[in-house]
Amino acid sequence: MPREEKEEKLSGVRKAAILLLALGDELSARIFKHFDENEIEKITLEIASLDKVPPEVQDKILEEAYELTMAQEYVQKGGFDYARKVLEQALGPDRAKEIIQRLQNSLRITPFGFIRKADISQVLNFLQNEHPQTIALVLVHLSPAQAASILSSLPREIQSDVAERIALMDRTSPEIIKEVERMMERKFSSILNQEYSTIGGVQALASIMNNVDRSTEKAIFDVLSEKNPELTDEVKNLMFVFEDIIVLDDRAVQRILRDVSKEDLALALKGASEEVKEKIFKNMSKRAAEALKEDMDYMGPVRVKDVEEAQRKIVNIIRKLDEAGEIIISRGGEGGLIG
Repeated sequence: MPREEKEEKLSGVRKAAILLLALGDELSARIFKHFDENEIEKITLEIASLDKVPPEVQDKILEEAYELTMAQEYVQKGGFDYARKVLEQALGPDRAKEIIQRLQNSLRITPFGFIRKADISQVLNFLQNEHPQTIALVLVHLSPAQAASILSSLPREIQSDVAERIALMDRTSPEIIKEVERMMERKFSSILNQEYSTIGGVQALASIMNNVDRSTEKAIFDVLSEKNPELTDEVKNLMFVFEDIIVLDDRAVQRILRDVSKEDLALALKGASEEVKEKIFKNMSKRAAEALKEDMDYMGPVRVKDVEEAQRKIVNIIRKLDEAGEIIISRGGEGGLIG
């Protein structure tokens, strides 16, 4: 008789196996690239041993993965306090506390925390003479604002090289990290004070690029797009997320809505925060807003991946309008928005 899975008793590896199956072959293959051989072997064995997974268990695991992903994005935007406040508004204090605790447990304490308290000019003076890979390794352990300041000040000829290495960085040997850390400690003679952080990857570069000035952004992307156009598009897609609509001015939102289909907008808003919904509704006529709300109610429950796909389409429209100069998304060091 087939054995049914019960979510509360599942190990982390088994949850990962169920999650990958639920996400489908193409997306799972992309995720597998971020695992080492040992992890791949364990998860593959779990997938092979899976029997019958009740829909409610699969839905629960998908929901858990989605909540953790959103929580991590909130943390990257404004820290744990900001993430906790947003989650409390959306899910209540108890659920928010549970998600934040799980996220904190999943993050590891990373080195180079002492650099966060060092003078940026000192860090720059040391780093600009180092190999681009060393610079990239250090920058991913800084806050996006600090890393952006240093990246903007590096010689133009190495900026794009460092940016590419950040985006392509996956896993770095602990021995190498410790060696670079020891070297930096000797330079600064500082007390090591580790903090929570994430390391490298496309998201790290996107966060940094969101904080550099527009001329630096253009210079890096001009070179990076020639070397690796797919990577460039991936970074650009992460630089403005759907929830960032709340920072756009009303004229920009009104311009965006002219190019967005009603179906995509209704679906995208099903998974949006109340702030985003309010931003959209107030930039529509009363009749159009009421019609949109009716469309959303009529849809009923929708799949998370369908919501994310609709939001991605809208973000792509926003990025194209920004590139065409029809709207302007502010960058680090720049002023407000121009619709």
